[in-house]
Amino acid sequence: MLEIIYQDEWLVAVNKPSGWLVHRSWLDRHETVFVMQTVRDQIGKHVFTVHRLDRPTSGVLLMALSSEVAHLLSQQFEHHQIQKRYHAVTRGWLEDEAVLDYPLVEELDKIADKKATQDKEAQPAVTHYRGLATVEMPVPVGRYPTARYSLVELEPKTGRKHQLRRHMSHLRHPMIGDSKHGDLRQNRAAAEHFGCQRLMLHASQLSLTHPITGEPLCLRATLDDTWMQMMSQFGWSGLLSDIEKVEFVASNGQDE
Repeated sequence: MLEIIYQDEWLVAVNKPSGWLVHRSWLDRHETVFVMQTVRDQIGKHVFTVHRLDRPTSGVLLMALSSEVAHLLSQQFEHHQIQKRYHAVTRGWLEDEAVLDYPLVEELDKIADKKATQDKEAQPAVTHYRGLATVEMPVPVGRYPTARYSLVELEPKTGRKHQLRRHMSHLRHPMIGDSKHGDLRQNRAAAEHFGCQRLMLHASQLSLTHPITGEPLCLRATLDDTWMQMMSQFGWSGLLSDIEKVEFVASNGQDE
């Protein structure tokens, strides 16, 4: 059973667990559990995807309950009318707030994109980031006797593949648990000392205009056990109080 954080006759939003694929993919033919099929069976209705989250990323995943509503939502995403907010744990101390405008060359899959043009120009990629908290832990990593971490809030203004992970890596603050763009030694230390076996990237909040009613809608996804444990170990409990709550957190108020 997936946590449903919002549902009406037109929309459904769930808290996607880390490690789950959104839909079937021939790139992972052995996988048997998918968000779309699980939600369909859970609510007894067909669902239509309008955006995606990478497999290791957790958090708010919004789906439509008809193709017409899916089209309306897709237009909002296409025109950047939907605000997405993420939180991540990164290596090192990141304490400032800024907008990173750093173009990214499209990442191609070796199998799925083997016929695609390999020399495409870099595409515009913009991310607003803000450091929320820092900590230094007595965990030796490499030649250093301690390890430093930051809690970071991220708002992508564009939607490039792995944009947030690549932008944080560009800033030399890779996300903990990022096997592709991260720091392998840091990942191993986090797994050994803090029980972190996942990418520490969570889609915390999605804010949009309801495609049918026109009302503002704010959807929030609670943190999983790994996140809660790390927040406690690092002394950050309560910093993300809006999404640490267990109770129903979706709302259509105008207080955001």
